[in-house]
Amino acid sequence: MKDMMYMLFADFRTQIVFLHVISAVVWVGGMVAMKFAAHTSIMQVESPLHRLERISHALKRLFYIVTPFVIILIITAVIMAVGLGFRDAAVDANHNVIDENAMFIYNLVHLKEGIWMLMATNLAGMMWFRAKADKLLLKGDTVKAKANLARIGNLMVPVNIALGVGAIYLGVFLRNAY
Repeated sequence: MKDMMYMLFADFRTQIVFLHVISAVVWVGGMVAMKFAAHTSIMQVESPLHRLERISHALKRLFYIVTPFVIILIITAVIMAVGLGFRDAAVDANHNVIDENAMFIYNLVHLKEGIWMLMATNLAGMMWFRAKADKLLLKGDTVKAKANLARIGNLMVPVNIALGVGAIYLGVFLRNAY
């Protein structure tokens, strides 16, 4: 499997890096656009019920758009982590550290992968709370629906934006590290 990823990355390096970067841009950029552009516009809707329905619908569309990019991002991250040989530069076959700087870089790769996985988990939570809000709206419980949507917009999206910006920074750092 490792050899296959080396070859895959060697043969399609530019395409894999492009898919990884564009996936990060769509995911993080989509959340920024939702939080700072769409949300502001939606808040102008007069009826509280229609406003909640618009927010839920907009989030649903965002989640449909970003989900394939999240999957692509994670797959390309693994291919790049293996294909760039971070582990091989850091440790030998017996797992002994052979280069402290390379080990530091290798640990940053894991940190970046961990951030993306935490963001994916947070995204799954957002999807769950949005679906729950939709069900509550259908039952006419706007108070609980609003609480579920507020949790997404006031906490979960900003956390993912901050984590995403951090992961992108780490990606730029790692790109220049080898």
